[in-house]
Amino acid sequence: MVAERPVADLVLHPVRMKIIQQIGRRNMTTAQLRKALPEVKQATLYRHVAALLDAEILAVVDERQVRGAIERTLALGERMAHVGHEEMQAMDTLQLRSAFAMFVSDLSNDFEEVLEDGRTDLRGFLGFASAPLYLDTQDLEKLQTEFMEVLTPYLQRRDDAQRRISLATILIPDADD
Repeated sequence: MVAERPVADLVLHPVRMKIIQQIGRRNMTTAQLRKALPEVKQATLYRHVAALLDAEILAVVDERQVRGAIERTLALGERMAHVGHEEMQAMDTLQLRSAFAMFVSDLSNDFEEVLEDGRTDLRGFLGFASAPLYLDTQDLEKLQTEFMEVLTPYLQRRDDAQRRISLATILIPDADD
């Protein structure tokens, strides 16, 4: 059952934010999450994972038997794929600032990991750009739909030669226009 709470209310909790940041980079088991977040008590971690699963912010993508227990592999769920216009409108200024800061911080951390890795072959996959667009709300909705149609074939790995990359978009209206 999907929780009716806005995404911002769910993800802006510090522990849930850490969980999402970890899983956003890759699929993880709950054991891997415990190892990545040693400062979070196990019961607290499981409680927040359960809340994120109930809200479909996280999804179970695999289960396997491990020493008599079921080990779940988690990934970001459908609700985190895109925060809708209505949910964005419902956020107050502090929630928007917090969500954006988390987003930019996560991007910056990923960028730093690539640079610190020292592998120059990874740099061929780096890129960032900014382009001004002229849209009304209907154009924006159409652009987002068409963008997802273009991206859909690349959302799943098709062979071992492919490398996973993160594509981020940020829309900021020009206040002077």
